[in-house]
Amino acid sequence: MRIPAHSVCTAIRDDIVAGVYERGSRLTEELLARRYGVSRVPVREALRTLEAEGFVVTRRHAGACVAEPTEQEAADLLEMRMLLEPLGASRAAQRRTEAHLKVLRGLVRLGQERARRGNSEDLRSLGGWFHETLAQSSGSHALTSMLTQLRHKIAWMYAVEAPANPVESWAEHGAIVDAVARGDGERARAITALHTERATGAHRLRFSGGPERADRVRTSQPPVNMTGLRH
Repeated sequence: MRIPAHSVCTAIRDDIVAGVYERGSRLTEELLARRYGVSRVPVREALRTLEAEGFVVTRRHAGACVAEPTEQEAADLLEMRMLLEPLGASRAAQRRTEAHLKVLRGLVRLGQERARRGNSEDLRSLGGWFHETLAQSSGSHALTSMLTQLRHKIAWMYAVEAPANPVESWAEHGAIVDAVARGDGERARAITALHTERATGAHRLRFSGGPERADRVRTSQPPVNMTGLRH
C-alpha cells in the first residue's frame, strides 16, 4: 500500500516537534524512508512541504536539515497568534455551525469539570482541541491552516507551563463560546485576545543563544508503523 506524502509529512513534523530530530540535524531521504517504511518519493514531497512551513531548510552540501529558528522568529510566532486567534473567534461568531457549537460546548464542559477536580493531565489536549475547533468555526480554510501551523511551530519552540488557575482559564473558554453562540464578534474577539495574552506568558523558549548544531539524524529510533496514522 502506498503511504500518501501528507501522512509522511505529519509523521516527520510530529517527530521534529517532539525533538526526535534536533535543530540543525540532517534529514536524509534514505534514513527517513527506512524509518517510516516508505519509498523516497513521499519523503521528498514531505520535505518540500515542511520546508514551505518553516520546519526544514535546504543547505548547500548538506541537503535538507531541521530549521534553527532564532529567538526573534520564535517571538514573532506568539505575536502572530495573538493577532490571529482573536480574528478567528470573531469570524466564528458569524460563521459557526450548530455542529461547531456542540463540539465547543462539549469541550468546555469537559475542561471545566477536569479543572475543578484538579485533573490537569487532559487539560492541555482539551485546550488544543478547543482552539482547533474554534479556528475551524471561522469558516476560513486559510486562517485555520495558518493557526494550525502556528500551533505546531509554537509547540516545537516553546515549553508551556500549566495555567496557575485552570478554572479561570476554562471559564474564559466558556465565555468565548457564549459570545460565539450569540453572534457577538467583538466580544468573542476581546475575550480571546485577553485569553491568548495570558496564555502567552506561560510559554518558555526551549532554546536560547546560539543554536546547537548536529551533523546527523538520530538513527537509534525504532521504525514507525504508518498504518492508521491520523492525519
